[in-house]
Amino acid sequence: MMGTANTAPLKTALVLGASGGVGGEVTRELLRTGWRVRGLKRGLGTPHLVREGVEWINGDAMLLTDVISAAQGCSVIVHAVNPPGYKRWAELVLPMIDNTIAAARQHGATILLPGTVYNFGPDTFPLINEDASQQPQTRKGLIRAELEHRLQVAAASGDVSVIIVRAGDYFGPHARNSWLSQGMLKPGRAVSAMYLPGRPGVGHQFAYLPDVARTMVSLLTVRDTLPTFSRFNMAGHWDAGGKQIAQAVQRVVTRRGYPQPKLRAFPWWLVWLAAPWVTTLREMLEMRYLWQTEVRMTNQRLVEVLGAEPCTPLEEAIEATLEGMGCLPDVKLLTLA
Repeated sequence: MMGTANTAPLKTALVLGASGGVGGEVTRELLRTGWRVRGLKRGLGTPHLVREGVEWINGDAMLLTDVISAAQGCSVIVHAVNPPGYKRWAELVLPMIDNTIAAARQHGATILLPGTVYNFGPDTFPLINEDASQQPQTRKGLIRAELEHRLQVAAASGDVSVIIVRAGDYFGPHARNSWLSQGMLKPGRAVSAMYLPGRPGVGHQFAYLPDVARTMVSLLTVRDTLPTFSRFNMAGHWDAGGKQIAQAVQRVVTRRGYPQPKLRAFPWWLVWLAAPWVTTLREMLEMRYLWQTEVRMTNQRLVEVLGAEPCTPLEEAIEATLEGMGCLPDVKLLTLA
């Protein structure tokens, strides 16, 4: 069990990636529950800035001195930073986690990490528990498995504690870099069609990002009772057969007065054509297997610790997501236009 003395303030957190989807949602939940939040941001234009309750500090997660300085006085470091568009993973992902580990070690902070399903290979499918072996068969999976290994080694040293929360594909009002907002729907316009990336009949796991943030922050409240290295899975929303999310979108859209959106197969052939020239598309193809086979995480450990998993009803979550994406403009205004 965690026995490390921690003299840092109990309610101050550094969020790396606070301007991103996951980091931003965790930031909002931390603020809502009474935490002080500090963010590290490149090109801030000033050494220090307070905006919307967040104390922003100019700095770079790739620079060890910047991370250590920003983490001073923090009892938690949320490591929610990733290279954008899947670019330069091999160069950036591991050096950034090394900096976070060093800062946590120096300040006695808990590291809170949003995990990925990339870490697992076919030997663990279709049901994955928290302690499943990590034998990935993709480049990104190997990097993420090594990232978690480094965290586990650091936690074993006794002066760093780690909480990892793993969930399905994110969606939510502020989840800009998600399959729902970038591949299945078109932000900023009424929904006329929805594109389904999965193989027909194959289920897929989704997670509403505000629920993920609530889960992560709830685990922080009990961190002193957890092992120094703790992994948790979220069940989220299981889309059995691959159409339940799409059908929920249809119901929300028609209830708001729009025509029912058409369901179409995602045009993977276009991705194949453009992939040689676009890094993000090449990386998408590497992870396509997650849409072709069922990969589902079980949440038994999370329920044992928290009593229940935070879970917003699906249609409520979908409606909030569509509103945040600008996909539910006022029907009357559209008619007048």
